[in-house]
Amino acid sequence: MTTPLVLYSVSSRVATITINRPDKRNALNPELIASLTTAFLDASEDDAVKVIILKANGAVFSAGADLAYLQQLQQNTHEENLKDSENLKKLYTTIYYLPKVVIAQVEGHAIAGGCGLATVCDISFAVPEANFGYTEVKLGFVPAIVSCFLLRKTSETIAKRILLTGELFPAQQALDFGLITFLAEQSEIERRVQDFALTLCNETSANSLMVTKQLIGQTTNPLLEKNLEFAVQINARVRESSDFKKGIASFVEKEKIKW
Repeated sequence: MTTPLVLYSVSSRVATITINRPDKRNALNPELIASLTTAFLDASEDDAVKVIILKANGAVFSAGADLAYLQQLQQNTHEENLKDSENLKKLYTTIYYLPKVVIAQVEGHAIAGGCGLATVCDISFAVPEANFGYTEVKLGFVPAIVSCFLLRKTSETIAKRILLTGELFPAQQALDFGLITFLAEQSEIERRVQDFALTLCNETSANSLMVTKQLIGQTTNPLLEKNLEFAVQINARVRESSDFKKGIASFVEKEKIKW
């Protein structure tokens, strides 16, 4: 029997969506991206669900793109890369526009696309030991799609520092940057996230949560769709560059990249 890539459960009006690829450090590939998108859409339509928690099994929240996936990208046509970029955009926008509050429970490193998942959630809790970062530029890639969301969570100065250096930074710094909402010790994060979710369930109006989330999204991101369309094009085009192919080849061979 195939192990599901995503686990879904509901209790006390809280849906928990769990990334379940611990053997691959919960790395993203097309199947996982599609499964996550489906899970969020299911939660959106589930009348028994008021709040959603996104978490991951294993020691890493998500290490970004899967190695085999990165290798495949080099063989893709432009049209295939456009479609693939659209699928990633769909996952992020599904979370961002979802009419229910989404809470990220980050208990391990969140890198590249994994950091993107934490970024697009409404509220994020992280353990102090977790590292964050967008490492795409070190591989000849561009964090195009997620940059559209990151620029609304933090300043242009910080976004440039994060995206242009590709540096990893600890959860405390992610909190200082405005990338996450709360820090919680490993022994406490499960309880704190559950308490936060249940407080929203028991003390707030579902309609008010939905409308307030829409209000924030539309007033802070009025050009989001236009920017995302441009980002998808950039994402696909960069995958065809010689730098991307060089970066991925070096990464696969575990060789130091000479830029």
